[in-house]
Amino acid sequence: MPNATNIPRLFSQTEHDERGNFHYRGDLFQEREALSALCRRIDRHMTATFTDLRFAILSETFAHGRKVIAELLDGPEDLTDRAAQEAFVVRVRDQLERFGFTRSNFYQDYMNCSFYSDVRIGAAYWAALAGRRGAANPVDRTVSLAAFKRQLKAGDQLRLLAPTTHRAYGTTRTVVAIRSADLIFEGKVYLNFPRASGFACDGRLVRIANGSEYDPEAHLLYEWLPHPVQAAVQQP
Repeated sequence: MPNATNIPRLFSQTEHDERGNFHYRGDLFQEREALSALCRRIDRHMTATFTDLRFAILSETFAHGRKVIAELLDGPEDLTDRAAQEAFVVRVRDQLERFGFTRSNFYQDYMNCSFYSDVRIGAAYWAALAGRRGAANPVDRTVSLAAFKRQLKAGDQLRLLAPTTHRAYGTTRTVVAIRSADLIFEGKVYLNFPRASGFACDGRLVRIANGSEYDPEAHLLYEWLPHPVQAAVQQP
């Protein structure tokens, strides 16, 4: 059994004093650490600490500081319950905060920290959860997301087949541009690509998972209609 004195004090266990002061310094904090190096250390730590969970460690910089984001991609836990989500966020944030420091006073509206931390439950997690439950409208994964981006051309069309409650249900839209993160339909309508785990395509049907805590099984199902001229060129 480890000695209790060797267990680091966690962010969630730290309280404000009677004057509103809050001071926390993580046991893994390093002075003047570059953001890229910090994210690499956090990534290794999260992998070792949460062995059954998979995260993406992301970062942002802005005028008044920097942010480290731990986005959950997959894991066996069912986080559909609000209380489970809140407990998960606290548990993960405690590990992020071990790499930084925070000084604040809520009476004086003052805060100084080495970085802002953010814990997110990503769309990829909800897609994986829906898959374990038995996702609706399954599509064989014979065309990868990377291959789909290469093969999709301006002039191709996508017809929305599901959900039937979507305002664009049954609508056929023409693709005008394909970018790394999204595609653009005519009329400047954007469709974001998911992570690879949330994408499935069999060459005709395209399934894009976009679930959330409110509807883990949410997705868009399209029929891919290549431009007739391009389709003819692709014929052997």
